[in-house]
Amino acid sequence: MRAVIQRVTHASCTVDNQITGAIENGLLILLGVEDADTQEDMEWLANKIVNLRIFSDENGLMNKSIQDIGGNILLISQFTLFAQTKKGNRPSFIRAAKPEKAKPMYENMSTLLGTLLKKEVQMGIFGADMKIDLRNDGPVTIIMNTKDKDNF
Repeated sequence: MRAVIQRVTHASCTVDNQITGAIENGLLILLGVEDADTQEDMEWLANKIVNLRIFSDENGLMNKSIQDIGGNILLISQFTLFAQTKKGNRPSFIRAAKPEKAKPMYENMSTLLGTLLKKEVQMGIFGADMKIDLRNDGPVTIIMNTKDKDNF
């Protein structure tokens, strides 16, 4: 799994002119799933996300997690995180999991994050043409890859 995690003051997802999810103060997470991903990958990533200390404390230092601040999450499926651009100019997405695997994992990640945060996670619509609005706070953007845990 790959995730791009952005600390935001607000974020929303719109599909067909309808807002499917919106948050204030929290994390916008773009999530990519590949065929090799497992439940273990999902659990590792979810626990890492909710415990990341990337929110400011009273001294302006990044010492607080999303749990500490009572923040929210907007989770968006993003197969393009597995784009391969080595050959030519047209990306290949062959490493991205097919929808029959990716969609349940995306939904399960939402449930797991919600359980850990003890609140509902806002979502986009899997496979839809989504429009994402956000205000990155900081900016703080973290990239994580469960297949390369030592470097992330």
